[in-house]
Amino acid sequence: MKRRVNLTVIFACVLLCLIAAVILVGLSIPEKLETIQGEVEMTDYRISSKVPGRVKEIRVEEGDRVKKGDTLIVLEAPDVMAKLNQANAALEAAEAIEQKAKKGARQEQIQGAYEMWQKAKAGLEVAQKTYERVAGLYADSVVSAQKMDEVTAQLNAMKATERAAKSQYDMAVNGAQKEDIEAAKAQVNRAKGAVSEVSSYIDETRLTALEDGEVTEIFPELGELVGTGSPLMNVAMTEKVWFTFNVREDLLKGLTVGAEVEAYMPATDKEIKVRISKIKDVGTYAIWKATKALDKYDLKTFEVKAVPVDMADVKDVREGMTVILKK
Repeated sequence: MKRRVNLTVIFACVLLCLIAAVILVGLSIPEKLETIQGEVEMTDYRISSKVPGRVKEIRVEEGDRVKKGDTLIVLEAPDVMAKLNQANAALEAAEAIEQKAKKGARQEQIQGAYEMWQKAKAGLEVAQKTYERVAGLYADSVVSAQKMDEVTAQLNAMKATERAAKSQYDMAVNGAQKEDIEAAKAQVNRAKGAVSEVSSYIDETRLTALEDGEVTEIFPELGELVGTGSPLMNVAMTEKVWFTFNVREDLLKGLTVGAEVEAYMPATDKEIKVRISKIKDVGTYAIWKATKALDKYDLKTFEVKAVPVDMADVKDVREGMTVILKK
């Protein structure tokens, strides 16, 4: 019995020693390094068509680097060209009307109006002389009152005819009214606006790069019909690079806006320095860790955006590459 008790005591001592050793070893193990994984992002823009047309030329391929202003795609739009011809014809007609209004009547028209005036003046002279002779005879009671009324009416009619002919001649000499000239000018401006509008559509058939970058996607094939607003190409602006990380809030310590931290890129096997530019809550239903069941608290996730301190460090990176932050 005594021997059994001794064995029990010895076993308990050994067990306590083992437990103490495990605790000491656990305390001596360094805290596990947390790894925060993110990816490379790039600003990109999409080339799209403002007018419907057929793809006539595709001058680049996916992966090509382009400069601002480079022609990327050329469309063929015969309907727009027809509208341009119509607009040009309308402009020519409006300009002709304006020139006519500014120039006034032709010399032949002025001469014709002058001859009509002279004819009316001659008729007025004859009517005036006839009136004077008949008036003298009427005073001597040689002619009747009826005859006097007739020559008086003829004289008044010839006076009105002479005045009308004179006004027609004056109008021919003076040209069109100011209002007519302004109206003709307005028609010209309207036609010019139509030409400019259609010409802008013609310019849209030649699509160019908005900024320097790299062609990442080309959607249509050569000869394919594309509609208004159809996406034709994506271009990534390789000079505008940033990184995004989804970080659990218990790992946010040390990550503040403006802080500079080290990051590692496996693809280039380089350590680079990045600056935190934004920290944003990604929402209740985003990546989220529930720990209430462990008598703790729920941990939300935040989107952390960082930019490289030196753009030369990311010269050869591509969108979607992995970036690692270690804490």
